[in-house]
Amino acid sequence: MINFIGQRKISYIVSGALFVAAVFALVVYGLKPGMDFTGGSVLEVSFTTERPAVPEVRGSVESAFGNAVVQTSGDTNMIVKTRFLTEDEHQNLLDLLRTSYEKGDQKVLEQRFETIGPSVSAELKQRSVTAIIVVCVAIILFIAYAFRKVSKPVASWKYGVVAVVALMHDVTITAGVFAFLGKFMGVEVDVAFVVALLTILGYSVNDTIVVFDRVRENLIRRSTEHFDETVNYAVNETMARSLNTTLTTLFPLATLFFLGGETIKYFSLALWIGIFLGAYSSIFVASPFLVTWQKITSRH
Repeated sequence: MINFIGQRKISYIVSGALFVAAVFALVVYGLKPGMDFTGGSVLEVSFTTERPAVPEVRGSVESAFGNAVVQTSGDTNMIVKTRFLTEDEHQNLLDLLRTSYEKGDQKVLEQRFETIGPSVSAELKQRSVTAIIVVCVAIILFIAYAFRKVSKPVASWKYGVVAVVALMHDVTITAGVFAFLGKFMGVEVDVAFVVALLTILGYSVNDTIVVFDRVRENLIRRSTEHFDETVNYAVNETMARSLNTTLTTLFPLATLFFLGGETIKYFSLALWIGIFLGAYSSIFVASPFLVTWQKITSRH
């Protein structure tokens, strides 16, 4: 049996270093908001024969319309994201692409054109933050209710708070990674990133609940005098299950990241990081923190 709880100082140091680095990136660099949060326009076109290279198209668009994000989609399509464009500018962008790339049998066909105004993007920001807060509060209330019959040696509501601490650990580090990516690679965050964070919240708390539920069962069968041993026993019992379910999720996400195309590349990366951290935090953050909290309160 591995003594995870006895070595919790090491996990605190590792998790603390990652968390501080993530907070630093978020404070200093911040997340680079995509069109969903800043407003702008998106044009999707298809090329009938050969699709040009992304850097080439980006250079052409930016020379006329300023900063732009260009992504491939499917086998023949390309998505161009720019600042908010008027209808005249929309037509000018189409003309630019057709003038540059319509040669011989090559045709540039418009598939869709969408705009998001600043007021809509501001509302999306507010709703995204609200959704994350509501999820965290709901998790605390649900876990407190589910563990209401387990009040010794740790109050039931503390299980919920510890689970949310682990969630914040996972979400903050994931966001911190994207702050670094935004600073050095220009990666933007959009509504898909928020969806990924909400998915991470659910997946992470699921792993933590599995461990806590085994703690609850063991507290009924074992003495509460050695709470750290009970928690460590529960972690060892559930570790194989956590690793198996996590790996079977991470492999498909890695495939999506490398083979799924630009549109879902960073969505799958956010999920990969968050789900990995969810499995890690249930073992090395949530469980040790529960024991530490119990030891602190038992001294008073």
